[in-house]
Amino acid sequence: MAELFTSGKIIDIILMLVLLEMAVLALAHRITNRTPRLMTLLPNLVAGFLLLLSLRAAIADLGWGLIALPLGLALLAHLVDLAGRWPRRAPENQQKN
Repeated sequence: MAELFTSGKIIDIILMLVLLEMAVLALAHRITNRTPRLMTLLPNLVAGFLLLLSLRAAIADLGWGLIALPLGLALLAHLVDLAGRWPRRAPENQQKN
């Protein structure tokens, strides 16, 4: 069990589970139409996936560039997720009927 963690293989397993989660969520929405659309959840899932990739690169001692790249991309995905969740105001110049 310790080998899973020290080698980073646990991260590989979790990355595969995240991909499986994406597929299950997309399928669940298609079948039931009662779950959130994958596109709504995608920025959050991508941010998590990229953070895991960065951790995997750090465990494998791949160098700072290969650790920093997924971290920066995770930040962008996180900002996209926040923007999608931010409440939107109605335009002030819109007249009420």
